[in-house]
Amino acid sequence: MSTLNGRDNTALVVIDVQVGVVAEAHERDAVVANIGTLVDKARDEGVPVVWVQHSDEDMPKGTPEWQYVPELTINESEPVVHKSYGDSFEGTDFEDVLAAAGISHLVVAGAQTDACIRSTIHGAFTRGYDVTLVGDAHTTEDQSSRGAPTPDLVIAHTNRYWQFQEAPGRSAAVTSTQDVSFTG
Repeated sequence: MSTLNGRDNTALVVIDVQVGVVAEAHERDAVVANIGTLVDKARDEGVPVVWVQHSDEDMPKGTPEWQYVPELTINESEPVVHKSYGDSFEGTDFEDVLAAAGISHLVVAGAQTDACIRSTIHGAFTRGYDVTLVGDAHTTEDQSSRGAPTPDLVIAHTNRYWQFQEAPGRSAAVTSTQDVSFTG
């Protein structure tokens, strides 16, 4: 269990599923549909959904590219963490949002696998959180022309190594959308 004493709750964290981030993402529609399923399940079970939204000089706040994809709807009661770094904790109120809700376990979905997803899951883990990555609910764009592996390999590699992540008092896991358990 997490090293965050007095926190026993789980949250679904949806990272950067924004128009400009996932426009060219690998299996975009399937991943967005899986995230929609997770959001519905979390809401049905009374589990908090925390949205993370990136902005920078290439994707300024308020632009069409900055908006969340139209397939996903953020409820007014759900917190939105605005960030400008890969790790959702850096320079944001993410930790405060999680602490206020007694969250110690993050179920993570979103984009981009090789940037904000990896940075955030590692950032959470080193801060004492248990982290479950939903293996079929994160994606990235093709950067192979710049020397990176193809997106399918980036996603597969991240899923592979995250399931073996270990540290004292914390757990890391990878699961599929259909097997997500917010209570276990």
